[in-house]
Amino acid sequence: MADFVIELPNELIKEFETLSSNSEKMIENMTQAGARVVYDHVIKNMRKSFKTTKSLEEHLKITNPYKTPSDDGTNTKVAIYGYIDGDKKRPAPLIALAREYGTSRGEAKVPFFKKSFVKSDIEKAMLEEQNKYLPKG
Repeated sequence: MADFVIELPNELIKEFETLSSNSEKMIENMTQAGARVVYDHVIKNMRKSFKTTKSLEEHLKITNPYKTPSDDGTNTKVAIYGYIDGDKKRPAPLIALAREYGTSRGEAKVPFFKKSFVKSDIEKAMLEEQNKYLPKG
């Protein structure tokens, strides 16, 4: 029976070890970079959809990266949370949904959130973040 032995250069082994130890941080930073792109697009599109956006912009947040229990993936959310001026009768997410999808009372839909997810821009930002962790060579 023939034996096969392969030896990897020490530099390559060190690069793999570095990537392995930094992979979790890299993925978290990649999702954050993609979320920042979406956040910027949402702000830009929100300003086109509403007369005044200051109160809604205050409630637009990017979450910290978190692990999903179902598939052990890493996610970061961009969402609208809270109440306008602390008034429990004016939830900020509901106001955004009414503008995004329209209402049964006749308010026309003016999508601003869904069209903020531009895949090419998100991928570009994530790849730029990934390249910070990959060895140059």
